[in-house]
Amino acid sequence: MTAYKDLSKEELLELKNRLEAQFTEVKARGLKLDMSRGKPSAEQLNLSMDMMDVLNSSANLICEDGVDCRNYGGLDGIIEAKQLLADMMEVPKDNVIIFGNSSLNVMYDTVARAMTHGVMGSTPWCRLDKVKFLCPVPGYDRHFAITEHFGIEMINVPMTPTGPDMDMVEKLVSEDPAVKGIWCVPKYSNPQGITYSDETVFRFANLKPAAEDFRIYWDNAYCVHHLYEDKQDYLIEILSECKKAGNPDMVYKFSSTSKISFPGSGIAAIAASEANLKDIRDMLKFQTIGHDKVNQLRHVRFFKDVHGIVEHMKKHADIMRPKFEAVIEVLERELGGLGIGSWIKPLGGYFISFDAMEGCAKAIVAKAKEAGLVMTGAGATFPYGKDPHDSNIRIAPSYPTPEELAVASDIFVLSVKLVSIDKLLGNL
Repeated sequence: MTAYKDLSKEELLELKNRLEAQFTEVKARGLKLDMSRGKPSAEQLNLSMDMMDVLNSSANLICEDGVDCRNYGGLDGIIEAKQLLADMMEVPKDNVIIFGNSSLNVMYDTVARAMTHGVMGSTPWCRLDKVKFLCPVPGYDRHFAITEHFGIEMINVPMTPTGPDMDMVEKLVSEDPAVKGIWCVPKYSNPQGITYSDETVFRFANLKPAAEDFRIYWDNAYCVHHLYEDKQDYLIEILSECKKAGNPDMVYKFSSTSKISFPGSGIAAIAASEANLKDIRDMLKFQTIGHDKVNQLRHVRFFKDVHGIVEHMKKHADIMRPKFEAVIEVLERELGGLGIGSWIKPLGGYFISFDAMEGCAKAIVAKAKEAGLVMTGAGATFPYGKDPHDSNIRIAPSYPTPEELAVASDIFVLSVKLVSIDKLLGNL
């Protein structure tokens, strides 16, 4: 294929006319397609339906340590659920607290506690003149929404193929006591699908923060979300690395079963050092007497152990893998060699990250919407919704049916081509 930049003005205009005719045809179909969020499909949700049958009115709801799941108590969660998620998160069960259905909620509360009461005796952030967070970009929009909500200043840190730019992270963390945290999705990152390298994790564990209350917000949302059995990324466990490096309290690790069982009715957890967990419990006890233990027991009885989760995730992969491959195939076939976009083929997670020509992302998303395809807003993968290059677009293949995905992919590449041609014509 000839790169678009090598075409003459006349060739670009002729191509534009042909593509616009195709676009008009697609638009006339009145389609309503959604590739905006990483929602599991109905087919994926159906994988967990047997969970609804593991408990009934005659079930024994007493845990192995004698706790009655129907009653009050159990701030940390039931022992069996702690063990299940601890094994999934690769940490000891005594380093885990089980929460409700959402790890995002746990992250929000963790930031809120720091704002109002400080971290392990340090000054509450609300009393400080300035609080800053480092934000690897492109990244997870809901992370950025939390820190923006609390008025925390966010600083972009570019992602590399091995994780965040650690030279920049080390410099900012060590020099500025106002830097209190960094958001991380370390495995199959949202949206690029990048897994942090061994060296990146070691450098995180060995940070020397200027702020005593600096924490790494390690959102390992996709820890078991592989697409392939024979090709899987490996991530070093951060809690033990921090402990080895003499920084046991520097990390909060988050995870959940949101995209494993039911996103609206899963269980979430935080893993941290004993000192951090004591600090969290001391405040959490004013907020709740304990989270939904019946749901925790339901998950344990369904999955039984971490091996049950691993086998369950293979079924998810069988549904997800063809969708990811279908989108990648269209991108390679339709855009390969044209010089108007680049993308990463991930081995897991929920997204495909696409980088358009600079200044084109917003127009591409708007063009796709014109043809009936809703995508994540351009800029959403950056703090304040502002992509400085207006180039990154997050593709979420999970929710549409394979048939819808085929049409959606065609609309997307058509939109990329048309907007890129306009950009090139504008530069002539």
